[in-house]
Amino acid sequence: MTFVVTDNCIKCKYTDCVAVCPVDAFFEGPNFLVIDPAICIDCALCVPECPADAIFQDTELPAEHGEYLLLNAELSQTWPNITELKAPPDDADEWNGVENKRQLLEGE
Repeated sequence: MTFVVTDNCIKCKYTDCVAVCPVDAFFEGPNFLVIDPAICIDCALCVPECPADAIFQDTELPAEHGEYLLLNAELSQTWPNITELKAPPDDADEWNGVENKRQLLEGE
């Protein structure tokens, strides 16, 4: 099992989740984070830390976010690993809660 970063992380990219990950399973794109399913140990520490509520266990992934399971797996193979807390984008709070941001994903 693994955890999956979904739509609401796009353009928010808070890194609170990264700071608590014991196995450095997060990878960073221009405006989104992903989790490598091969590294994730299913500890769930990241879930309560995400201010955007964008992280789900794969078995609890809402149907409308199903594509993010494969997207996390693919992008984690090309994006750089992130292991430390970073400041979110200046407009992150404005994007938090905006629905259907998939078309805004950069760096695929």
